[in-house]
Amino acid sequence: MTAKHVSNWQSWQSSWDRQQEWYMPDREERFRVMVDTVEALAGRTPRVLDLACGTGSISDRLLRRLPDADVTCVDIDPLLLTIARGHFAGDGRVSFVEADLTDAAWTARLPHTSYDAVVTATALHWLDTEPLDRLYATLAGLLREGGVFLNADHMKDESAPRINAALQALHTDRQTHQRGQGSLDWAGWWGEAARDPHLAEAAAERFALLGDPRKPRTDPPRRDRPTATRWHIETLLRQGFSEARQVWCSTSDALVAALR
Repeated sequence: MTAKHVSNWQSWQSSWDRQQEWYMPDREERFRVMVDTVEALAGRTPRVLDLACGTGSISDRLLRRLPDADVTCVDIDPLLLTIARGHFAGDGRVSFVEADLTDAAWTARLPHTSYDAVVTATALHWLDTEPLDRLYATLAGLLREGGVFLNADHMKDESAPRINAALQALHTDRQTHQRGQGSLDWAGWWGEAARDPHLAEAAAERFALLGDPRKPRTDPPRRDRPTATRWHIETLLRQGFSEARQVWCSTSDALVAALR
């Protein structure tokens, strides 16, 4: 692989981060708290499962802080996995698994039967209540006793609607300004990725498998997706975790930690 090609993967990893930050300007802060929690509860040499890893944003930050960690990255998206594999090419600390988390047998593809930590961000909100409930039970079985699960995702606190509305309005104004300066949204990023010849094959596979993010959705939104932080905490406790609590939040998102 040429140096130019390596640089291209790193560029796409950074581009994904910038696109996500357009939606979540405090994204780096949530990652910091997430890695803090992994270090506090799993130590400096943890075996980590990066669930729905995308381009590997969490793993990248985790390995900067904890260079002796061992990470398994799991995702179903062939394009994002292509970028992640390119970004971590030659790094023996990282392994990759392509799997559907709604498949009951997905854990059979993992290189290990037990992990010290499981981390995920802005991913599990795609799952409806029933498969997410089952996934939490599966994760309780994958973590060693004393291991930690961390989920940073869209979780709402509806107790202060005026505060929420005011902060959301400010965020929307900032997004509008940033778009005027060239920031890419979700559809725009996928359009750029599909035009890259190194990603064209993976993009076609992704669009056939999971849909084309460049096109507006025409199907009605699915309603059976949990949005409250309390639901996640209570479900994790019911599925075998000994403790669970929110360790970080923004207006629309939260980071929940659960101890096995």
